[in-house]
Amino acid sequence: MIDNKYDFVVLFSVKNANPNGDPLNGNRPRINHEGIGEVSDVCIKRKIRNRMMQLGSDVLIQSDDNKVDEYKSIKDRIENTIDKNILKDKVKFSEQVNKTWIDVRTFGQVFAFKGDDMSVGVRGPVSIHSAFSIDPINITSIQITKSVNSTGDSSKKSSDTMGMKHRVDFGLYKFAGSINPQLASKTGFSDEDVEVVKKSLIELFEDDASSARPDGSMEVINVYWWKHNNQTGQYSSAKVHNSLKVYRKDQDIEAKDVNDYVIELSNLEGLECNVIEGK
Repeated sequence: MIDNKYDFVVLFSVKNANPNGDPLNGNRPRINHEGIGEVSDVCIKRKIRNRMMQLGSDVLIQSDDNKVDEYKSIKDRIENTIDKNILKDKVKFSEQVNKTWIDVRTFGQVFAFKGDDMSVGVRGPVSIHSAFSIDPINITSIQITKSVNSTGDSSKKSSDTMGMKHRVDFGLYKFAGSINPQLASKTGFSDEDVEVVKKSLIELFEDDASSARPDGSMEVINVYWWKHNNQTGQYSSAKVHNSLKVYRKDQDIEAKDVNDYVIELSNLEGLECNVIEGK
């Protein structure tokens, strides 16, 4: 159990990368109807989970690219880790999955498998918002080809396979989150877990490279971290998150770097903000 509420905001930049492709739009970077770039909360949680694993914590929801055990599914991982005698006991099951996996006691999880009578929902204390760019983003799309044969004996040159690759030229993104002590008491989320979450945010894009996100193309600028002096919070999360304002210095010039922005942090009496530079 933790004794304090926490709020945080993460500011990160994207340069010549696709931070979160939209499968319903040809995997182009996600944007809203105003052209503002978006990175979904699910995508951010995936990166946090990956960092948690790299920091040595046990994680239930593992992606195929970052899997660290031999289990082929979530159900397989649960059935081979949790005591089979409690699989039908909702209370004991909840206690055990929270104790075993940090991402369950952090974000929560719904456990419902086809053919099973038991369904268990765990509500986690850490909430993460989607990230949005400060300004509308420019998306560059390029056509790519493949110059080798995927099939056949290579005696005949096949037609080059055509495809598209998309990237954000530059974007400064921001997302917020909170840690709720009341829910932490239900899952066993501890002060040690708070530090794991904080470190994961600071190092969010470490070892996250891909062809769509080359090394160095995504960077955490700062993590803004508020620790309230009680469990309910000295201010609402909305007021805390909105105390950070980011806007372009010159509205007539396209931003190409974080230095083209002004970052203003308003003072909230009695609540200090710890500004941590990204790794």
